[in-house]
Amino acid sequence: MASSSSSINMIPHTKYDVFLSFRGKDIRHNFISHLNAALCRKKIVTFIDDKLKTEDEISPSLSSAIEGSKISIVIFSEGYASSRWCLNELVKILEIKNKYGQIVVPVFYRVDPSDVRNQTGTFGDSFSELEERFKEKIDMLQTWRIAMREAANLSGFDSHSIRSESVLIEGIVNDILKKLNDLFPSDSKDQLVGVESIIKQIESLLLTGSTEFNTVGIWGIGGIGKTTIASAIYSNISSHFEGSYFIQNIREESEKPASGLASFRRELLSTLLDDGNMKIDIPKIGLNFERRRLSRMKVLIVFDDVTCIQQIELLIGGLDRLDCFMPGSRIIITTRDTQLLKNLPGSHVGHVFEVKELSYDDSLTLFSRNAFGQNHPAAGYLELSDIVIKYVNGVPLALKVLGRHLFGRSEEEWESALKKLSRIPHMDIQKVLKVSYDGLDDEEQNIFLDIACFFKGQYRDFVMNFLDACGFSTKIGVRVLVDKSLVTISGNMITMHDLLQEMGREIVRQESIKDPGKVDCGIMKTSIKF
Repeated sequence: MASSSSSINMIPHTKYDVFLSFRGKDIRHNFISHLNAALCRKKIVTFIDDKLKTEDEISPSLSSAIEGSKISIVIFSEGYASSRWCLNELVKILEIKNKYGQIVVPVFYRVDPSDVRNQTGTFGDSFSELEERFKEKIDMLQTWRIAMREAANLSGFDSHSIRSESVLIEGIVNDILKKLNDLFPSDSKDQLVGVESIIKQIESLLLTGSTEFNTVGIWGIGGIGKTTIASAIYSNISSHFEGSYFIQNIREESEKPASGLASFRRELLSTLLDDGNMKIDIPKIGLNFERRRLSRMKVLIVFDDVTCIQQIELLIGGLDRLDCFMPGSRIIITTRDTQLLKNLPGSHVGHVFEVKELSYDDSLTLFSRNAFGQNHPAAGYLELSDIVIKYVNGVPLALKVLGRHLFGRSEEEWESALKKLSRIPHMDIQKVLKVSYDGLDDEEQNIFLDIACFFKGQYRDFVMNFLDACGFSTKIGVRVLVDKSLVTISGNMITMHDLLQEMGREIVRQESIKDPGKVDCGIMKTSIKF
């Protein structure tokens, strides 16, 4: 069976996620109504024929609906094979499957798959009625037999193996969600270069780890890909939880004059509890029935770009209320500050993953996808691309920004742009990186600027002693810079990413414009000529 995304994309006029094929007389008002409602709650667009099937042939509009669906679910019930309409519908579904690669999922509802395959048992008795009516149309009967045999051989769900209908429906919905995710992955999947291994590692931990409540921290410098990684994980595993929510750009919302975190919180609980009428006052969060309802749910929540613990406390009503979620729940936190993750209550600290810079080869691939629309540089651009790769030094955001900036430009324009970069950092990259700097106090900023301008690559003890002599509280200051991914201690050397060093120097350069030819860097009162 062809089920690749390329095959699915060949289906003309795709309009629905799922087409439901069933015999209404058997299951319209019970099983099928519950299954359709469960699919709709997951925002899966279904086609369900609510009209009584009184004709023998399927209508053109119904045929179009089958063609325009990504997946067909065929529910075989005892009376399914007694309906010429249903069998013609099945033939059409399998025709689209074989022509375009549409996925077909059979559900054997109170019938045995072998009875559908061989037209035996009570299911076969239903088909015998149809055989008697159309005994002169041998070819048509054979077509129906072949269709039932083919469908029964597909992987599906047997209600005899799952006695509880609620569990059966949950299993079907989760399977459909996974298939749809596989068919139509995130638009950013082509940007997931070099981070596949960390995504798989975190997913494995979250899905197969302890049944207790657990948190995962994703940490690294601005633009390193934390949000991209968290988004991919959320997309891949959210269907395994009863409720899920991705809270993006928490830092930006918290900085607005009228904090958007309160509305985030209402939306969070409204989504998790599937309650569109929720109205929660800030002082009353978690003090009512909503908290008890949450305690019965296994949830997945992503807190993206968190800068202080108070943001999480406001969103869920206090860190102690992490316990309000059902065992097996998971929380993912992305941050630039590893100290924030250390401040979570001890019983909730899970794994912390530091996102590293991309390798040269992965950097070249990601840059090429954005600059050339392919996995490698265009002819004549390899050396110019090499300059960009070395300049960026493995930061995905910068690779994407510069790739898109240079896309479609001539070699001369590339050379001019790179010459400009040697003097002035790209504004979009600078803006992202500077967020961490802006979050420092004055002394921490001064220490950062001094390291960027003078001490990158120097011995740690020398830098510490020198800055201590200048009146700084250097040990705690440098520790803060390390926690916020602004500097690193490697082999007793203090260093930082080239883009961060460039950012620091650009900050000093901008300050020098206010006092041409001179700028005070830290408290060293050192004149820097530009």
